Amino acid sequence: MSHSVELAGIGMTFGTTRAVSDVSFKVEAGEFFSILGPSGCGKTTILRMIAGFIEPTEGRVLIGDRDMKGLGPNQRPTAMIFQSLALFPLMSVRDNIAFGLEARGVGRAERRAKADDLLRLIALEGYGDRMPGELSGGQRQRVAIARALAVEPGVLLLDEPLSALDLKLRQHMRAELRALQKRTGVTFIYITHDQSEALAMSDRVAVMSAGLLQQVATPRELYDNPAVQAGTARIETDLGPLTGRAGQGAAPGVQGTIYVRPEALVPGIGQNPLQAQIERVDFEGSFALVHGRFDGGTALTASVPSTRLADAPVPGSRAGFGFDAGHAVVLGDG
Repeated sequence: MSHSVELAGIGMTFGTTRAVSDVSFKVEAGEFFSILGPSGCGKTTILRMIAGFIEPTEGRVLIGDRDMKGLGPNQRPTAMIFQSLALFPLMSVRDNIAFGLEARGVGRAERRAKADDLLRLIALEGYGDRMPGELSGGQRQRVAIARALAVEPGVLLLDEPLSALDLKLRQHMRAELRALQKRTGVTFIYITHDQSEALAMSDRVAVMSAGLLQQVATPRELYDNPAVQAGTARIETDLGPLTGRAGQGAAPGVQGTIYVRPEALVPGIGQNPLQAQIERVDFEGSFALVHGRFDGGTALTASVPSTRLADAPVPGSRAGFGFDAGHAVVLGDG
């Protein structure tokens, strides 16, 4: 049975360091919810407070509408998967999965049956007698998930579990994690600093910066309408100011600083043309990133599809870039 999780004004202070300040949001039962932000933003601290490894300095953690104050990790309906996975190297895959059940006094036959059911769920049927060292990185990841699911948690907490995998495997595991969450119906709370990871898997995403909650929204809402100033959170790192203040010509009459994502900038005159000096072009396969400086010194990053590389400017040249005003984001007025 999955549970909802609600954070009500939680904060955490370590000595004189304020790690988390007045964070409130609710994760619905059965939701895939990600917390996104750079290192040191407080996202792992939040996960540890939900798990019960640390108590918040202020505020409340509620799981299934029950206040968790004073309850340790073994008293909460949660399971946690750490970045290191922490599989037992001298135990078989089956025994790793069944470890939590054994600690709860479940009999051997029942443990084995449950482990074998989970091996089928994670598409590793027949791997139960292998040792963790005989598995690939992706397979070990699935075993760690199965071990967490064996104790039937209402909430599964995942602390950057894919960060050690290579890019292709991470992309594959994103799809597997999302499909597994849908099959089990367990509430997932997923910690990541990778924007594409959060957007690809989540029902909703919370953006953290410097211990503060910036925004909670669906992936599409978050990408199209970010609510935070550029540079304050991971979701904003590929937004670049075009002109500083709007009065400098990009969008007359708009009060604020204008930001446009790289894929919305189009080489050529187009609408709202801006001139830039091109410094380098990085070929990435399906697209190329064009780097340079707009007149006035603002950095340029534009993404040009490979099908249009003939239109891409070359290093050392000057080029105009246009954008559809509907793709611009205006943030702040100072």
